[in-house]
Amino acid sequence: MARVIVDVMLKPEILDPQGQAIVGACGRLGFPGVTQVRQGKRFVVEIDGEADDAKLAEVRKLAETLLANPVIEDFELHAE
Repeated sequence: MARVIVDVMLKPEILDPQGQAIVGACGRLGFPGVTQVRQGKRFVVEIDGEADDAKLAEVRKLAETLLANPVIEDFELHAE
């Protein structure tokens, strides 16, 4: 069994209100050096067999159709 990590982040040009709220809280909580935060999602997908090119292509299609909104989000795959 293999694991594929799918990290999903908002595209840089998309406003991230949750990230902005975290930056605001950082100063109040004693972390004044934090100037930007972008929030995202991480999915751990377990697949049968090895994470070969065909299996990674399947997980990429899964990410494109279900895990990420390609209009506003980018994603990366990392096989473990």
